[in-house]
Amino acid sequence: MAASSSSFTPAAVREMQRDLESQANALSKIQKDISKNHQVRKQYTIQVGENELVLKELELVNEEANVYKLIGPVLVKQDLAEAKANVKKRIEYISAELKRMDRALKDLEEKQNSKKESIFKLQQQMQAVQAKA
Repeated sequence: MAASSSSFTPAAVREMQRDLESQANALSKIQKDISKNHQVRKQYTIQVGENELVLKELELVNEEANVYKLIGPVLVKQDLAEAKANVKKRIEYISAELKRMDRALKDLEEKQNSKKESIFKLQQQMQAVQAKA
């Protein structure tokens, strides 16, 4: 009995508290990363929608119509086929980024759950130590 109580010295309890604080800070960082991921993902989703709308509009335009692209403060004439190809490439790129963001989000959520679990276990250990004290 004396051997088990000596393993829970005040120094050991302080170490557990420091570990708990460190884990909580890491969890907070993961949660901020998740929030940032959601914000970026929202922007990409909006961009995909805008580009799909542009593509639909370009599909309605007849072949002889003039198409212009805004480059800085200047409107530059652009070939209709080239404009469609550019918009399709942009949609592909943004969609790929969305998939990458989804994978990153899944990874962050797994890390978050793991961190929550380890914090919970540490809290249980601390409660057990305090109950014995």
